[in-house]
Parts: sequence; structure tokens; C-alpha cells
Amino acid sequence: MNRDQIEGKWTEIKGKLRESYGELTNDDLEAAKGDRDQMEGVLQQKLGKSKEEVRDTVDKILAKI
Repeated sequence: MNRDQIEGKWTEIKGKLRESYGELTNDDLEAAKGDRDQMEGVLQQKLGKSKEEVRDTVDKILAKI
């Protein structure tokens, strides 16, 4: 999914991320504002997971949308 698609579906993506990771706040997700790299960085920081783990998680969530 490219940046335009992510930005267009950002509300839905935010909802899926919050379902999967309840500890994420709206502020955490709004900091990314549809930018995949920033979103993955926020997830890495907040969840303490590796870049590969976060990328796999994001790929799975985006595949469902």
C-alpha cells in the first residue's frame, strides 16, 4: 500500500492498530499522520519490538484493509 492509499484510509488503519495495540494513543498515531515509516517508528518505540516484527504486523493489518 503506498502513501496515498495509507493517507486515504488512515482512520480505518488507526482503528485497526488501536484494536491490536490498546496501549497506543490517538496522539501516538496522529504523530505518524499516514506515513508508514513514522507509524512503524511509533510502534517500535511504544511496543519495544524489532523493526522486522513491526513491519510484519503493519503488513498484516494493511492486507486486511
